[in-house]
Amino acid sequence: MSSRVEPLLPRFASVEKVIERLKPVEPVYVLHPGRFAAAAKRFIDSFPGDTLFAVKANPAPLVLDQVYAAGIRHFDTASLPEIELVRGRFPDAICHFMAPVRAPGSAKAAFERFGVTDYVVDCDFELDKLLAETKSPKKLRIFVRIATPLGGAVLELSSKFGTTPEDAARLLKRVAEAGAAPAITFHVGSQCLSPFSYAQAVEMARRTALLSGVEIAALDLGGGFPGPYPGNDVPPYHWYFDTIREALQTFGAKVPPVLCEPGRALIAEGMSLITQVILRKGDSLYMNDGVYGSFDELTLPGWTADYHTKSFTLDVKNRALPLPGEQRPFRIFGPTCDTLDVLPRPLMLPENIAAGDFIVFEAIGAYSVAVRTSFNGFFPDNWAVVGN
Repeated sequence: MSSRVEPLLPRFASVEKVIERLKPVEPVYVLHPGRFAAAAKRFIDSFPGDTLFAVKANPAPLVLDQVYAAGIRHFDTASLPEIELVRGRFPDAICHFMAPVRAPGSAKAAFERFGVTDYVVDCDFELDKLLAETKSPKKLRIFVRIATPLGGAVLELSSKFGTTPEDAARLLKRVAEAGAAPAITFHVGSQCLSPFSYAQAVEMARRTALLSGVEIAALDLGGGFPGPYPGNDVPPYHWYFDTIREALQTFGAKVPPVLCEPGRALIAEGMSLITQVILRKGDSLYMNDGVYGSFDELTLPGWTADYHTKSFTLDVKNRALPLPGEQRPFRIFGPTCDTLDVLPRPLMLPENIAAGDFIVFEAIGAYSVAVRTSFNGFFPDNWAVVGN
């Protein structure tokens, strides 16, 4: 299955061909359809439940097309605009409103206009607001979010959302008493490098269900499945799926339907980024993209992952050739006038790299496009496709 918008984009046999043909002076996002397909297949074939793509990781329509073409039909949408984007593009897609806090009126619009029936709460206020806005509890599946312990993930996500098992059990009772289907969710944290974190969280969910005394309609394991970045020791994906299956067995004969919400695990590998060096000053390089563009995630506290890079130069025949030479560390500045526009760690590149040469960053599909800005007038938005 191919994306419906791919024919509108220039298509090339390789990244080198993109450089040779376009000679881009602005950054170019490169889509790799085969990589999107392989990532989706991992989850569709091996995860024991429904896979929701976390739209926040990359809401670019061209990327959504790739995810949909790869077979994903469920989407974790955290706002009404995300729901409008997905349903406007894919009328048969199933949106799940999985943000624990929603703007007033957004649940009402999602329910009435788009038929969204899955929602998340972690406190009485949001539950009361949800029930008041939708007025049809018997049509809803309401997930109560529990906070999971810190550990295993590069970025924690439980200090902002989630409640204790005891409080969650009380909320689950309220959900059931209101006539909605009670469910449980959690998020172990972004870029989780420990499959055991999911087993630990599933056990917390099981104990929460027992405390509540109600039958759980579904269990959403959230996201956190890691992207394959250098600098992170990423376990094989089947370790996560095997660990989750084993943990679910503790529910006994009544294992609830299971969901998950991968973001970067579905899209990180599917995109490369071609950048160009615009100036070299000694050991400092000035690039046409930076932290206000595609590289904001590298600045996050505790983030240790990097992107695999390749460097190319155009020869006199306009052929894109790999840059030779030993690798040495360079400080990388972005194109804006802000001195904060600098990658937080040096980049190892060929020692003879110069202005006009190209640096290709692999596995940059997640949280690059999603958080880019137009600061100083720079806004990367050129696209190409490599492969089938």
